Amino acid sequence: MAYGPGDMDVRKVQLTGGSTYTLSLPKPWIDQMSLKPRDGVRVDWRPSGALRLTPIDMLDHQEKRVSIDAGKLPKNSLHDHLMGAYLSGVDTIRIIFPPGQERVYRSQVRRFLRNTRGFETMNESDTSTELICLINSTEMPLTASINRMYLQLTSLVKDIVSVLEGDDIELLSDADEREAEVDALLYLVARQVCIALDSHLVSTALKIGRNQAVEFSNLARALERMMDHALQMADLVKSADEVSMDANKAPMIHLFVWQKSIKQLMINIRTRDSYELEEARLSLKDSQNEITLFEEQFVQERKLTKADLFKFRMSESIRRLCAYARDFGEVLLNIKLYDEMIVDRSDD
Repeated sequence: MAYGPGDMDVRKVQLTGGSTYTLSLPKPWIDQMSLKPRDGVRVDWRPSGALRLTPIDMLDHQEKRVSIDAGKLPKNSLHDHLMGAYLSGVDTIRIIFPPGQERVYRSQVRRFLRNTRGFETMNESDTSTELICLINSTEMPLTASINRMYLQLTSLVKDIVSVLEGDDIELLSDADEREAEVDALLYLVARQVCIALDSHLVSTALKIGRNQAVEFSNLARALERMMDHALQMADLVKSADEVSMDANKAPMIHLFVWQKSIKQLMINIRTRDSYELEEARLSLKDSQNEITLFEEQFVQERKLTKADLFKFRMSESIRRLCAYARDFGEVLLNIKLYDEMIVDRSDD
């Protein structure tokens, strides 16, 4: 008899009425799911051959809560605990403040709200605050978040190139905000992936398999790392006395290779073309190798002036962009091959 999660037993298939096969369900499971006679249960026939049973309204009646006593946490760690709750898929967070110290902790709560998407303050008092997520995890496809991250990244790189070509430095004034938006979207993707791994109903609603969900998390991470280096380049340009670089020579010429390749890779989230994926990844690899050679020669031939150091650090960031874009392409290739995989069942 299966009495709880993790238990297992064997039940025999019964033939009823000469043409209908039935299987009894464990009473403890019926009770835990609050099912009654004639309630609906969804039956999913999995590719592995297994059947999965789920009460139809299970997701609607499920709410994940956590209560955090800020006074029992290490100093300045409330924000990290809130982020952990967010990434784990919690719907409601109740924070209890020590008497007389709520102002100190509320600043960390406000920082958490700035760094994430979907949570709002619903109930507030002198001793506690309740945060509730207003975004349904099934309503925002992972591809939408990935695309938004890509647009923020490529727009910043485009503006960096424009400034290097003589445009107003003001184009980069909001670089920090764009990087913060990419970070927030990374956290949102990580949260959705966690929920999808925990609930097949969410993964079904998002129209994405659990393996794909993990790989989309890897895509988001690669974009976030590229954005870190784009921000580093923007900061270099903003702080430099002179910002002119020859677009037809290393390392800048390889930034254009990156722009073309990352666009090609983003298109392949949908098209899954092996030739285009390989072409983009090879272009990025060639650029990586050429930038490395450029940096080695650059260091060997001269003592680095301030202008040389600027060029060297820009070169390093462009090389990193190419490396993470190659990782991005590798993940897309993993997704493509997983979708094309055929599972054969042995008769033995």
